[in-house]
Amino acid sequence: MKSSWKESIYLQREELAKKLREPLAQLAEQCAPAWGDREQLNEILAQSFASVPYCSFLYCLNTDGTQICDNIGHEGPAPEHYGRDRSQRPYMKEAVPAWGFLLSDAYISLMGRRPSLTALQVVRSDSNMLGYLGADFDLRDLPVTSELYEEPGYWRQVKGDPAIRGTVFQQCRVDSPMDRNLEQAFSILEELLTLRGVFQCQIHFSSSQATIWTVDDPFRYRILDHEALSDPDICLVFPPRPYPNDAAIPPQDIARILSTMQSLRFADPTIYLRTASINIFNGMISLTFSCDGSHYMSYVEFLLKDTSFWF
Repeated sequence: MKSSWKESIYLQREELAKKLREPLAQLAEQCAPAWGDREQLNEILAQSFASVPYCSFLYCLNTDGTQICDNIGHEGPAPEHYGRDRSQRPYMKEAVPAWGFLLSDAYISLMGRRPSLTALQVVRSDSNMLGYLGADFDLRDLPVTSELYEEPGYWRQVKGDPAIRGTVFQQCRVDSPMDRNLEQAFSILEELLTLRGVFQCQIHFSSSQATIWTVDDPFRYRILDHEALSDPDICLVFPPRPYPNDAAIPPQDIARILSTMQSLRFADPTIYLRTASINIFNGMISLTFSCDGSHYMSYVEFLLKDTSFWF
């Protein structure tokens, strides 16, 4: 896996640009002698449409961003786009590199409201710039050539609703049904996480519920309310499963993590833990406090910090 989503995007765009530069450069050379002749440009683009992989539409623009031919797509010409002013579209506001080819950042298309991107190839006659050859792409049609990025394991803090932060000192934690029975609830969650196939658990302290995902049915979540979390019989619903070998969190650390979360829930009456989650496969812990600030960190870093760090 790659180290970040930005690196994954960069590699994907680089691979796509390699496939598009040559066919668009060749097509631009064919367009140059016919520049200004709408019918000829339509014919050239239609004949070469298949040479541009994954393309939704081809068209030509003059230097001020006005379209001088029809849109040419899979279903033929779309004449309603002739004369269209594209000068304010996102891809026209990006600087075209000196070599004359630009693969734009992704944007939301004006007509279909779909994530899209555009490639622009400068069209020249001798040393004179005539305009641009444009090629539009729907992101649904593009292959994914880069590996899925890996979620970073370093500590990240995300600020929440400023209205909540502004009134945090006017509030006080009120015991929920889960709070009054938290040790038993956490013993049940420890059993589910270590022996019953639950790999992710999100705990909502104030509303006394936990949302869980299991390895047997990972695409659906289940909600355990206070009644379920106070009844050890709930464990019988989930068949025993060996703890996954590829889990990032050792099973013996689950109890320590839950115990630390319990401390953060009760350590301060004003700044207290409101929600928390565990994912045993990526080894991450998330915490959201009463001030609506959220934290994401590895379980190792979480266990190294005692309550004095947070308060």
